[in-house]
Amino acid sequence: MTPDAIALAFQHACAAELAALKAGNVHRFSPGHGMEVRHFEQAAAAAAPFIAAAGERIGARIEGAVAASLAATGLNTNLGIVLLCAPLALAAERGGPLRDSLHVVLEDLDASDAQATFRAIAQANPGGLGRHESHDVAAPPRIGLIQAMTLAAGRDRIARQYASGFADVFDLGLSRFRNLEDAEPEARAEAVHLGFLAAFPDSHIARKFGPEVAEAVRREAAEIAREVDFAAPAAERHPPLLAFDQALKQRGLNPGTTADLTVATLFAAALSP
Repeated sequence: MTPDAIALAFQHACAAELAALKAGNVHRFSPGHGMEVRHFEQAAAAAAPFIAAAGERIGARIEGAVAASLAATGLNTNLGIVLLCAPLALAAERGGPLRDSLHVVLEDLDASDAQATFRAIAQANPGGLGRHESHDVAAPPRIGLIQAMTLAAGRDRIARQYASGFADVFDLGLSRFRNLEDAEPEARAEAVHLGFLAAFPDSHIARKFGPEVAEAVRREAAEIAREVDFAAPAAERHPPLLAFDQALKQRGLNPGTTADLTVATLFAAALSP
């Protein structure tokens, strides 16, 4: 796949995620958490050339995309998106079945990727990250990126993707997306998002508010998932999603990891139609 096609697929995935009613996150139906749709659009446009930079390693793509996004918006809108999409972009550039190529790409990560990624994470300064006695992102890494992500996998769902070969994206996200082939595009994205949110506690919420709150949100999402028919038109499926969206935002709860995984799923779908 060409760099231009990859960059376009990335921007389309970001736009498709913003067009969907994703409870608790920023979307075209509602801003939230001090951010608006335009911030995410600006960040996506700024990040795309770096995500798709031909021949660049994953760490360089991540660091360049994060720096460009911060410069464009002054906000950390897309660190998780960038962390997830950079490996997928390089896998698409290599060609072949996306999941197989991704496995090769992840195995090739080296110390330079860890250094660049740690710098990008520290620059973005994501909320609730905290400090860790060993292998803190604020200090130069002493281990490889996969090792660092594996150590963090128990508390961070994005790190878990690196450790698991993006199992959640392929086995849960893409499966749900493809099972709704005849649904509206926004409905497919909404189904992926709510599917992730109902399947496991959002790690962004867990970092900021604790695992009990994140698990409570997961249970709420699971109940709502049983109510929503994603094959139905928006007028029928949106009322419970809007109510859930408002309830989460009133409590200041932002399932940011779930939104990031949704973008990664939409990106992977575009890269392997």
